[in-house]
Amino acid sequence: MLQVKQVCQLLNINAQTLYYYERIGLIFPQRSDSGYRLFSPQDMETLCFILQVKSLGLTLEEIKELLNLRKDRSLSCQVVYDQLKDKIGEIEDKIRQLEGLKTALMPLLKQCEVNLHHPNPEHQCQVLNIKHE
Repeated sequence: MLQVKQVCQLLNINAQTLYYYERIGLIFPQRSDSGYRLFSPQDMETLCFILQVKSLGLTLEEIKELLNLRKDRSLSCQVVYDQLKDKIGEIEDKIRQLEGLKTALMPLLKQCEVNLHHPNPEHQCQVLNIKHE
């Protein structure tokens, strides 16, 4: 059994992260007689799973759902496939939004480039003075 400090060192995470994961019901460490959190090898496996899946962009709520399915032995390939497909769809939506933002910013950047060559160095930049219609 490992204590918080040992787990944090092994997994390179902050103790507050462990406390938060416990508070939201992702992990359920045992307690020693004196109240210290104790992590079993199974707890460590769960934490590694959480960190790995989180690094793939899944939210803590999505991870909680996967952990519950995993605990019930209902984590089928279809469920994982559906979850990952949904996540990829979200990422593609975000990419489209970011591309739109980039498209909106490019003309402003080009105007700034023009303004950089203004003969008066004290020239007040007007690029971000966007008029509302």
